Amino acid sequence: MIERQELIDDHHDILTHRARRNVIYILTLDPILGTDVAERIGADERLKGYEIIQPSAGTIRDTVETMERAAQDTTHARLLIFDVRRAGLPMLRKVHRDIVGFNRKDFNKLCFSILIGDGPPMLYQNGRGLDVFTIYLGAHRVDYHPAVFFYDPLLHYEPSEVQLRAIDDEFTLRDDVPKRLAPYFRQDREMTVGMVRRYFRGVGKPDEIRQKRGRMLKRLYRKQITERLPGCAEQIKAWLSRKGLQLATEKINLYPMHFEDWVYKLMHKAQRNAESTEDTP
Repeated sequence: MIERQELIDDHHDILTHRARRNVIYILTLDPILGTDVAERIGADERLKGYEIIQPSAGTIRDTVETMERAAQDTTHARLLIFDVRRAGLPMLRKVHRDIVGFNRKDFNKLCFSILIGDGPPMLYQNGRGLDVFTIYLGAHRVDYHPAVFFYDPLLHYEPSEVQLRAIDDEFTLRDDVPKRLAPYFRQDREMTVGMVRRYFRGVGKPDEIRQKRGRMLKRLYRKQITERLPGCAEQIKAWLSRKGLQLATEKINLYPMHFEDWVYKLMHKAQRNAESTEDTP
């Protein structure tokens, strides 16, 4: 009779990846958003030593394939930034699932995830104010285990703005400014999302100019959102703060307000957690 022996290694978990470094992955099909995220991180003195990786290629289909090949490499990172807008999710769902699977055991301990998205499609028509985010965020909690969700107003198009495509049309991401925001920007020429992002991040400009533009964007978003969601003034105030708005068990912030602060906080926390596990016998 063969004696069965159970092999147990209490000091090694193959689902945990302890050899993580100060690496940040930006996982998006949108080079405009990806550039905005990368340049905001790169311009912050606190984040200068971090390596930023943005898997991308010439076409959207090529970018998806590049992400698929890089999926397991994300286990070297301490922060994963996912673009979860509705338009791109059908193409990204599988690779996102793979990436989450490789990192799930370490989420909110040795690595963290930030989501940037367009929010509920009926956000401004639902009559429930910001509480409509609760179900939306709950679904993403199950899929991504995020530390924080950033709603990006430049990604949110209302149902009346949906563009119908033929089945054989090549998939593209929009760069037109949502109609509710267009009146707030220059009227002498047509503005694109790329132009708006580039202006407000102000890379290469003196600190006082970048900070002034940041305050300007914050005022603009507060005015637009308050006009569309009257009666939510206190929630909107919290939404625009560094801490963000707490809805039940979920936290929501407004991109790009305090985005770099959250990146710094989560990277620092992941490194601290890693150091504490190294000291554990």
